[in-house]
Amino acid sequence: MSPASSLRRLAVGAAVIAAASGGGAVYLSPSVASSDRGGGPVLDSLRRRIGDPNASVPSRSAQESVLIGASASNPLDVLVIGGGATGSGVALDAATRGLRVGLVEREDFSSGTSSRSTKLIHGGVRYLEKAVFNLDYGQLKLVFHALEERKQLIENAPHLCHALPCMTPCFDWFEVVYFWMGLKMYDLVAGPRLLHLSRYYSAQESAELFPTLARKGKDRSLRGTVVYYDGQMNDSRLNVGLACTAALAGAAVLNHAEVVSLITDEATKRIVGARVRNNLTGKEFESYAKVVVNAAGPFCDSIRKMVDEDTKPMICPSSGVHIVLPDYYSPEGMGLIVPKTKDGRVVFMLPWLGRTVAGTTDSNTSITPLPEPHEDEIQFILDAISDYLNIKVRRTDVLSAWSGIRPLAMDPTAKSTESISRDHVVFEENPGLVTITGGKWTTYRSMAEDAVDATIKSGKLSPTNECVTQKLQILGSHGWEPSSFTALAQQYVRMKKTYGGKVVPGAMDTAAAKHLSHAYGSMADRVAIIAQEEGLGKRLAHGHPFLEAEVAYCARHEYCESAVDFIARRCRIAFLDTDAAARALQRVVEILASEHKWDKSREKQELQKAKEFLETFKSSKNAQFHDGKHN
Repeated sequence: MSPASSLRRLAVGAAVIAAASGGGAVYLSPSVASSDRGGGPVLDSLRRRIGDPNASVPSRSAQESVLIGASASNPLDVLVIGGGATGSGVALDAATRGLRVGLVEREDFSSGTSSRSTKLIHGGVRYLEKAVFNLDYGQLKLVFHALEERKQLIENAPHLCHALPCMTPCFDWFEVVYFWMGLKMYDLVAGPRLLHLSRYYSAQESAELFPTLARKGKDRSLRGTVVYYDGQMNDSRLNVGLACTAALAGAAVLNHAEVVSLITDEATKRIVGARVRNNLTGKEFESYAKVVVNAAGPFCDSIRKMVDEDTKPMICPSSGVHIVLPDYYSPEGMGLIVPKTKDGRVVFMLPWLGRTVAGTTDSNTSITPLPEPHEDEIQFILDAISDYLNIKVRRTDVLSAWSGIRPLAMDPTAKSTESISRDHVVFEENPGLVTITGGKWTTYRSMAEDAVDATIKSGKLSPTNECVTQKLQILGSHGWEPSSFTALAQQYVRMKKTYGGKVVPGAMDTAAAKHLSHAYGSMADRVAIIAQEEGLGKRLAHGHPFLEAEVAYCARHEYCESAVDFIARRCRIAFLDTDAAARALQRVVEILASEHKWDKSREKQELQKAKEFLETFKSSKNAQFHDGKHN
């Protein structure tokens, strides 16, 4: 398509959208007014319970007892399989509707795809491009939906989510006009859901905002950049927060609990529960429920095959590889997104937790519990970003690299493979088993709402109220402010044990205080108290703000049951700096051993498992590679 026809198409699309909106900002009203969505006393009661600064989740043994106690004569309303974003979201939604809920997760909350995301909360800007060029109102509705869910997610977990400006470089004036017009249309569509207005920056201004951005390349010069805003999150901590919030709302959530088979009522052929193995003890038990929800992400086909081995697969797995680079690759408050590289892929480079995350790939893959990035995928990302930077891009700078499996869903009831979609699918293939899969992090909440609606219909359940999660903040959000870290810095000290056994005071410096505030929200005081009163104020690894006190807190209050649970999901050091994570391991295991009363054999086992896990993160140290061009 020629530049002129592209701009004409963009103008026509803008006119259509303006006409649809009556000349004003367009936004899609929810089907039920926000004030009517189970608000009032129910929501107030939940907010008090979740926002209580002294709130503690039930113990792991208490949660397991609830699941074991769910018998055929006294079943749960809902049993959720899978503790990722969707599964935890389903458990929270169902529990806050007054239903009896259980959740089991084979590994840990967010151990799969949900911890290996792009870390962006997308507002649907790419859907808008499709809506305009195809004049497709269905795509436009997806934009409205993504914008609404993005706004709610940031409001419901403000300590873990924030707005991030993203810069798109333009190397000819057509690109400047095209992206500027497109993003101004995006601002118009966003209406009250807008994070900040997009704007154009000259080449000089862009270089000041993003110093490593190349102004000149192969036969091209930078004409300027267009900056728009999207959301960013700490994905696994958000997932763990959802699971703990569900537990506070009454759900019995249990990680390291694997479904080994489904229970079928022989008379009605309805799924009525699951046989579960506690992977920490090896003991098995049966847990009954009126409806079982399959939210196992990429592994949902394996759950479906427990009912019928010949069932048609519905997951088309896609691999997304990301790498982490030092902070100097990108400025602290600005990301770089190239919507279309020379081979048609999207490439981005974003500041994240004090480092730079870059990606991504999108290729077919097989389903495995621990996907590993291939060296050629890492090299592709390095090659792609080097085209836009004025610094040497080195393989030796890769601090960590990981692969995540996107569960692209195909509706099994569809007649053709064209139904493969990044949108979600909810269906009941077998009576009593509701499957939800596909979708994306941004819309996890509405996906969960759809799944619970289907579950209520399937089991003829009687919720006490409608869905309330749209306005429900998660654990740690209540009373949190961006300035909350200052109180931590002023009120607490970090008491550190020296190698000689002495305990010496250290300042709760700004880096540590900010980290605790953003990772734990209003619960950060509890971590700081442990650091101060139990002598666990020492850093786990040089150059990182993570404290020993966090290990103890997560073991007590966040169902952290293994060393990998901590280094990968409770604290993100495995994703940020694999070698630093390896250095911190011994101390992490020592503190967990103290909290969980492990013997020496278990300590040794945990160390070995964690080392094997870290080997799947291809940092420059543990990867096999030839330096070549990235020297």
